[in-house]
Amino acid sequence: MAEAGTGFLEQLKSCIVWSWTYLWTVWFFIVLFLVYILRVPLKINDNLSTVSMFLNTLTPKFYVALTGTSSLISGLILIFEWWYFRKYGTSFIEQVSVSHLRPLLGGADNNSSNNSNSSNGDSDANRQSVSECKVWRNPLNLFRGAEYNRYTWVTGREPLTYYDMNLSAQDHQTFFTCDSDHLRPADAIMQKAWRERNPQARISAAHEALEINECATAYILLAEEEATTIAEAEKLFKQALKAGDGCYRRSQQLQHHGSQYEAQHRRDTNVLVYIKRRLAMCARRLGRTREAVKMMRDVSLNLCLRTVTMHLT
Repeated sequence: MAEAGTGFLEQLKSCIVWSWTYLWTVWFFIVLFLVYILRVPLKINDNLSTVSMFLNTLTPKFYVALTGTSSLISGLILIFEWWYFRKYGTSFIEQVSVSHLRPLLGGADNNSSNNSNSSNGDSDANRQSVSECKVWRNPLNLFRGAEYNRYTWVTGREPLTYYDMNLSAQDHQTFFTCDSDHLRPADAIMQKAWRERNPQARISAAHEALEINECATAYILLAEEEATTIAEAEKLFKQALKAGDGCYRRSQQLQHHGSQYEAQHRRDTNVLVYIKRRLAMCARRLGRTREAVKMMRDVSLNLCLRTVTMHLT
């Protein structure tokens, strides 16, 4: 009896969720029909004329007070959100939406039928115990060797997940590789290095690429993953800037000779912009705020000029 009652409640809940999800237009027209039928008993026309008369008699002081009150409430909500995020590391509104409102609106997965299967009971229980995970880009631009590894040394925990590493690998392959990398041995080695999951294999590949040629992307990888301090990372990024600037100047002269050279120039531009941005991050970490602001301003200006030039050509 208990199982039958539980099944009936689940079926009733699913029907209600389905009705709210797909039949909202029917509910809307039903409400409009009821309003039309009850317009005389409810004196809707009289009430509307009264409301319009009231709105016409309002003075500008009312709208000023209304605007000030709404701004005050918005400010209080913003301050509370900031305090909650600083204390708990997440947004209060987002947490309430995901944890409480989403299940009521039918966003949560129903795994009760899977839990009844004895063969998959343990895996389903583990899946239910894990909360929903969101994968974001790295907003703080932390250095993997100088900052993430230091956190691992201090706490013994891994700050990066498989999803973080996968996103970083996708970004690196998008910005630091192109179809013509096989023509340059060092870039061909780095193209394989960015796909490696083992950090030591990536670092070894970067050193191998540097033995062949001064490769900017190899210096980038070493600065990001092998350097243990921000000062070491900045030194490697300066070497990468020197090598990347030379590649950029050479590819800039050949960019109009074909699609292959254009792709190389686009990649060299991405590498140069990334190096300058990371150098600005190093300066900011080391306390040279004005230098960091100047470098980021130059990077933004160069990007704007490049965009305008691309549109004009």
